[in-house]
Amino acid sequence: MIIFVGRSNVGKSTLIYRLTGKDVKRGKRPGVTRKPVEVIWRNRKIVDMPGFGFMSGLPKRVQEKIKTETVRFIEENADDIDLAILVIDGKSALEIIERWERRGEIPIDVEFFQFLRELGIPTIVAVNKLDKMRNVGATINRLIEKFGLNGTWADYREVFIPISAKFGTNIDELKKVIEERLREPQERHG
Repeated sequence: MIIFVGRSNVGKSTLIYRLTGKDVKRGKRPGVTRKPVEVIWRNRKIVDMPGFGFMSGLPKRVQEKIKTETVRFIEENADDIDLAILVIDGKSALEIIERWERRGEIPIDVEFFQFLRELGIPTIVAVNKLDKMRNVGATINRLIEKFGLNGTWADYREVFIPISAKFGTNIDELKKVIEERLREPQERHG
C-alpha cells in the first residue's frame, strides 16, 4: 500500500490523479478528502489520506478528529504500508514551518515526517507547486534542515522531489523514484 499524506490543500489528490490516471475527488478548498480514499494502481492499493491542519468550514474539533483518525489508520496499517508520499506546498512550507517554530511548536509537516520515520515507513517528500517556487535548490536545502536531516539536496534527491501536480512537471521522476523504492528490500519494522 502507498499512502499520500500532507496538509489540507497541498495537492495530494491531484498528484494521485497525475501518477495513476485514477480520478479521486479533488477541490480548490481545503478539506475535500475527509476519509481515506482507496484506488488500485498497478495491483497496489493507493490511499489518499485526509489532509491535516486547516480545513475550510470545519470546526476545530472535527479537524482534530480527522487528524487523530489519520494517525490511527497509519499506526494500525504500518506493516502494510510500503511507502508514504508526504506532499508539501513548496511555495509556503518554509513560511508555515517557521511560523510554528516561532510559537515554540513542532511544525505539523515535520512532526508527520518524523512520525512516519519512527514507524519505519519509507517516505518520499513530494515538494509540490514547483511552478510557484523560487530557487528550488535553496528551498529544498532549507526544508531538509527543518525536517531534521543532515546534508543537502544532493544527499536526498530520492527523498525530496520537486513536482507540480497541477501541471505534471517532474511527475515521471517521482514515478521512477517510487518504483525504485518499492523494489528495494524492505528493512523495516525491526
